[in-house]
Amino acid sequence: MKICVLKTSGEMAREAAAETAEAINRTIRERGEARILLSTGESQIESLGCLTRMEVSWDKVTMFHLDEYMNLPESHKASFRKYLKERFIDVVKPKMAYLVDGEGDVEANIADLTRALREAPIDVALVGIGENGHIAFNDPPADFDTEAAYKIVNLDDRCKQQQVNEGWFASLDEVPAQAITMTVPQIMKCRTIVTIVPGVRKGDAIYKTLSAKAVTNQVPATILKTHPDWCLFLDQDSASQILPQV
Repeated sequence: MKICVLKTSGEMAREAAAETAEAINRTIRERGEARILLSTGESQIESLGCLTRMEVSWDKVTMFHLDEYMNLPESHKASFRKYLKERFIDVVKPKMAYLVDGEGDVEANIADLTRALREAPIDVALVGIGENGHIAFNDPPADFDTEAAYKIVNLDDRCKQQQVNEGWFASLDEVPAQAITMTVPQIMKCRTIVTIVPGVRKGDAIYKTLSAKAVTNQVPATILKTHPDWCLFLDQDSASQILPQV
């Protein structure tokens, strides 16, 4: 585990993007291509913008992403497909992009995505941490034992309230009750995980993640501490409850 605490969210975003780009480039040098996993949400916008400006052979990169709401049209501002197309896919034009689709025949969509995902391991993953300690949409108590790559989950109220607070929805009632998420065991199969967590609202989740003496599905992010190649990037706001311990 590597923890990097930067003064501002901007500095954090640049450092995290540089670390991610280097991991992608190293994989391309070693294997000729790279498979990456991206997260979304307000906390990832700045770092994703920095990453798209890095020197990377994007035509050798295949992209997957973590999650998507159920039955939310892509035209909605909260759609993660829309988010990634506008902020990443249309900008860098990767070799291939596999998106989680919560519309239409969802079970078939999950099956197709799972087949593509399991063709080879993910080399570099960007995985955020939510205010309730979730990773992807694996809200507590998260399922640490499933063999599925993606599953449909119910969103808890704290998760939904975070989406309202970030401006993606006008009210709690507008947030979809369910989402498709990559599962915790599948996330943990990624070779390298980079986690980017800015903002004071994430301070409690970071404190609970790092201070927990044991892995617990009540704070799903604690499992990241068991990953052999995990790098956590914080700004002073998100690290406020753990400084000066780190």
